[in-house]
Amino acid sequence: MAEDFWPPVSLSVRVAILSGIIVFIFGTLAARLLARKKFRGRLILETLFILPLVLPPSVVGFLLIVIFGKNSPVGRGIEWVFQQPVMFTWWAAVIASVVVAFPLMYQSAKTGFEEIDSDIENAARVDGADEWKVFTGVTIPLAVKSIVAGAILSFARALGEFGATLMFAGNIPGKTQTIPTAIYVAMDSGNMEMAWMWVGTMIVISFAMLMLVHFIRD
Repeated sequence: MAEDFWPPVSLSVRVAILSGIIVFIFGTLAARLLARKKFRGRLILETLFILPLVLPPSVVGFLLIVIFGKNSPVGRGIEWVFQQPVMFTWWAAVIASVVVAFPLMYQSAKTGFEEIDSDIENAARVDGADEWKVFTGVTIPLAVKSIVAGAILSFARALGEFGATLMFAGNIPGKTQTIPTAIYVAMDSGNMEMAWMWVGTMIVISFAMLMLVHFIRD
């Protein structure tokens, strides 16, 4: 039983960690850019960033297949470089998790940046700090609670991603089967004991993540 239990858990954690790192970097940078910058098309860009939050998982999965599938220019390019398609690999699970988790990181970080008094950042510039030093030495420390909370929520969202992952990465045991897809298969086959074990694992991890977010914000 342990041999069947751990592979989806291990894969889910690896996917969540990698996608969480990607989302943390790009979500924070995008939030910083859009928190203060005013430019034409800003509203459209921000809407695209948040869109996966409200789209059904099946729609997200469909779009990922269209963009990264073997018949798309992107998909053919990836297959030419890596000698294999990205679909039905664990990288597909990472991509799906990044897409659905990005809005949470972006929204949380953007809220933190918008709450910063711009006079504090301007004072650092007057003292001779360049934009990178202002960002890393002033902006990030002041918004750290929102950034860390966004990172934790993004990790939890990536860990629990199901619909888009199932469509884009599939459900290959030992290769692309994550905890949510394993639960689905276990229930479908009547293996309630394994399903409960995975459900319990998800509840414990998610509960711990949410408690950590509350602790940080308070």
